[in-house]
Amino acid sequence: MDKSEKVEAYYEEEHHYKNAIGILRGLVLKTKLEETYKWMFPTYTLEGKNVLSICKFKGHFCIWFFNGVFLTDSNNVLRNAQDGKTKAMRQWKFTEENQIDKKAILGYISEAIDNQKNGRISYPSKTSKPIAIPELLLTEFKKNKQLKNAYNTLTTYKQKEFNEHIATAKQEKTKLRRLEKIIPMILAGEGLSDKYR
Repeated sequence: MDKSEKVEAYYEEEHHYKNAIGILRGLVLKTKLEETYKWMFPTYTLEGKNVLSICKFKGHFCIWFFNGVFLTDSNNVLRNAQDGKTKAMRQWKFTEENQIDKKAILGYISEAIDNQKNGRISYPSKTSKPIAIPELLLTEFKKNKQLKNAYNTLTTYKQKEFNEHIATAKQEKTKLRRLEKIIPMILAGEGLSDKYR
């Protein structure tokens, strides 16, 4: 069975949400999105990029927006289906056909298409927690201002690497050996794993 046949079979299958997902499909087909079949669901793409899927389950049906985290969500209907696992995907979940607000849904779909078209798909930066600088390194900073200044010019990622490199050592002698190794790297502005990038 090719993808278009799988899509048709999905929508034609007898299911208590058959009519409801057909309505959602009708809304999506009014847009420029291309219909295909991925991950066992009808999926709609723009220039090969996933925008949304329509899904049916035992107790609900929904629209998955692949980059839903970037939608305005003025109706406050989008939810993360798997907290801690999915970063950008959001779902609009329904349990009854009469919950389908065609105008609102088309608005969300249009925004998702515009975001994809205009490249407004970049993940929000995580809130950076203060980096715990190991005591050994802090002591070294007091002795060597140049080292402290060089450390402060490093990216947060490089600082974190150095902090973890020292902090994860179990024995004091290992911590001291690691500190000795990283001092010239910090002064040179090099990251711990730069050579592997």
